[in-house]
This record gives sequence, C-alpha cells and structure tokens, in this order.
Amino acid sequence: MDDILKQALLYDFYGELLTSRQKEIYEQFALDDLSLGEIAGNAGISRQAVHDLVKRCNKTLQGYEDRLHLVSRFLTVKKKLQEINEILDKDAELNTDIVKLKADIRRIADEIIEEL
Repeated sequence: MDDILKQALLYDFYGELLTSRQKEIYEQFALDDLSLGEIAGNAGISRQAVHDLVKRCNKTLQGYEDRLHLVSRFLTVKKKLQEINEILDKDAELNTDIVKLKADIRRIADEIIEEL
C-alpha cells in the first residue's frame, strides 16, 4: 500500500484520537497536501515543528494500528468482498455449477465473519 493511502486510512480510523492541534496540522499535510512551509506559515510555527508533529502523528497512528489492527482487518474484509464479486461475475460468464458457487461464497462469508 502506498504511503498516501496508508496515511489516509490510518487517519480515517484513528484520527479522532489525536489532539485538535495534531488533527489540524496532520489534515493539512496528509489530506490537503500542503507543504511543511505552508502549514508552518498558517500555524505560526517553524517548518521543523511541523515536520516533528507530522512524524509524531504518523508514529502515534501506526501505534494504534499495531495494537488494534482495524485498518488491516478492513483491508482483509474488502479483499474478500472483492473475491465474492469476482466469483459472482465468473458465474454469470461461465454459468458454473450453482452448488460450487454457493460453497465458495459461504467459505468467503465465513472468513469475513471470523475477521469481524
């Protein structure tokens, strides 16, 4: 997963656990794609302070993920749902045996339930 997507997902899941100041600056960096200099000018702090805060936020958000695994579970469930859709698409194209199709869907559904 690329860094931008990873930062966005971590922020989506754990951003509310940051302080309001951290959220404000991290959003400008990760979501609004402002430079360190632009953020520093807006916030009235140095570029180094912005850099340090963003780095601390990244570490904090990754720490939450390391303990809670919400993003990895989300991505696993998303992958399994995509697999279900692929099976359903394949069935429409190949008109495969309905019993096998149901078994495959049940297997994936069971895996999703275990993830949750």
